[in-house]
Amino acid sequence: MEFLLYLAICFFATVVGAISGIGGGVIIKPAFDLCTDLSASTISFLSGCTVLAMTSVSLLGARNGPIRVEKRRGTLLGLGATAGGILGKLLFNALRAAVQNEKLVGGTQNAVMVLLCLGVFAYVLNKKHIHTRDVEGAALCIAIGLFLGASGAFLGIGGGPINLVVLYYFFSMDPKTAALNSLYIIFFSQAASLLSLLCSGKIPDFHPAVLCIMVAGGIAGAFWGRAAAKKLSAAQTDRLFLLVLLLILLISGYNIFHSIL
Repeated sequence: MEFLLYLAICFFATVVGAISGIGGGVIIKPAFDLCTDLSASTISFLSGCTVLAMTSVSLLGARNGPIRVEKRRGTLLGLGATAGGILGKLLFNALRAAVQNEKLVGGTQNAVMVLLCLGVFAYVLNKKHIHTRDVEGAALCIAIGLFLGASGAFLGIGGGPINLVVLYYFFSMDPKTAALNSLYIIFFSQAASLLSLLCSGKIPDFHPAVLCIMVAGGIAGAFWGRAAAKKLSAAQTDRLFLLVLLLILLISGYNIFHSIL
């Protein structure tokens, strides 16, 4: 039953993540905090592997589709996210070493996630009234990618909703284009984050079967999410995104309350 729960969470999270571009880790992380007794570092690692599998499949499937990753700006964002992924994991490890309390570390991640999701929720509700930009400068693209990669790796969520808002505002992307470019950024961030863990030898303990189950759920979610995304309009994608934000806020809020008891 425990493995079925892991599979169900990862499948649902990555279906939604593939459709909206949030990756899925932003759902997996708080859901696993809520439903399991795994440590924050273990959840972050397993979530990162799952999201990396999902984004790889999604990006391969989108190669010949009507919506493409922006080659120049997407690559610059990806380069920044690569460095950001390493930086974010270093910050996470520094926090864990300083606090020496996995429960408190997980609570901190959930608190930051709540703040980010509230800001994203407010933006999406009011985005029709917000004048967007169209950034072209290489240095600024890399800097934005660095921030997105670092925040995603630190929180153990891959990228999540903040990617979409940044792509909406700074690059004037529509929801479907932003979703695909967000997955591209998440791929670079997670690959760099996991590579840094492998090189440092700081991989947390976990049962190999759990990783296999979660990655399988992520791959299946990528296929289902890609198929579903073709049938949804931009407005429907936005509504799904808002519903997911509400779910994340509820779960993360409960996790914060639970972590301080």
